[in-house]
Amino acid sequence: MNIEEMKEIYDRYVIPNYIRNPIVLSRGSGVDVWDTEGKRYLDLFSGWAVSLLGHCHPHVVEAVQRQAAILQHAPNIYYTEPQGLLAKYISEKSFGGQCFFCNSGAEANEAAIKLARIYNSNTGKYKILTFSNSFHGRTLATVTATAQPKYHKGFAPLVEGFTYVPFNDLEALETSVDDKTCAIMLEPIQGEGGINSATGDFLRGVRALCNENGLLLILDEVQCGMGRTGKYFAYQHYDIEPDIMTLAKALGGGVAIGAMTAKKEIAKSLVPGSHASTFGGNPLACAAGIAVFETIEKENLIHNVKEMGKYAMEQLTILQKDYEIINEIRGKGLMIGIELNVNGAEIIKNCIQAGLFLNCTHDKVIRFMPPLNVRKEHIDEGIDILRTVLSKTSA
Repeated sequence: MNIEEMKEIYDRYVIPNYIRNPIVLSRGSGVDVWDTEGKRYLDLFSGWAVSLLGHCHPHVVEAVQRQAAILQHAPNIYYTEPQGLLAKYISEKSFGGQCFFCNSGAEANEAAIKLARIYNSNTGKYKILTFSNSFHGRTLATVTATAQPKYHKGFAPLVEGFTYVPFNDLEALETSVDDKTCAIMLEPIQGEGGINSATGDFLRGVRALCNENGLLLILDEVQCGMGRTGKYFAYQHYDIEPDIMTLAKALGGGVAIGAMTAKKEIAKSLVPGSHASTFGGNPLACAAGIAVFETIEKENLIHNVKEMGKYAMEQLTILQKDYEIINEIRGKGLMIGIELNVNGAEIIKNCIQAGLFLNCTHDKVIRFMPPLNVRKEHIDEGIDILRTVLSKTSA
């Protein structure tokens, strides 16, 4: 179908809660996607970091096809090999916790919030501290945890028990803890918030504060996890461990899956009947997740992230010197923010028209998040397109 035919269908049958570009995507391979008109686009955004291995990586495709022919769904009152093996991968690559599986990052964060509360149910503690410019999801609890008023509009009354603190401000955090606080929840690197990294002193201070006050540390690695920053998980840059961590987006390499992992002594609070997910940990999604871990290992992609992340930062810094419209380049690995001093919406629109997928968040921060197996020629092509667009943009 062409774009006009597809728009007519969407206008009639799909709720218009997204602003959609006038493109009908039809297929993808690696860093490339094509529309129904045959136009090719270079995808250096990876769909909010979901397409970790690019589009339709052969190993993920084969794993999903094989599993689909064997067993697609099983109720969680039975054991399945894919769920157990994926939990083993997550635990062994992180801090040795136990996993709960669901279908998205919002669900994983919802589970983390519930776990923090039920773990403290005998103490009367229920409040959770979160941070300015955070983003934790779209359910009522996770949108409340998200400390951005624009996401709260129209959904009052919000869930009780969340207090917002300035990011990277340890002193403000310390003064916000009270006798009802049970946990601190943050993204080590804020994605939607503008690619803002926690400082080492801050995150280590948060861990120490949790230890001193008997609080749980919840790290939301839905966007920054799974190798994107040059380590399997972003917290590993800081020489600390969380009590609870959430994952989604890249975990399934394009297949919908979310996970919460928690230290065993905390995880045991989720007793049978306290929390569940019908589709969580289904064999199909878990097979994809296993294939993602296998591919990261087999193709040595953590090393590639370090190398390509360094290269991308170097090339983008050169671009910054040539264009005053760029205010700052920041990030870790292949999670990079290009902060502009103008609104970036038109720049992104022009990049898409020129065949490049990027994204702008917080009005002025372009997110550059290519697949982990990106090569120099892909980065060069993307920056060349961006350079051409910037050359035609008035500051």
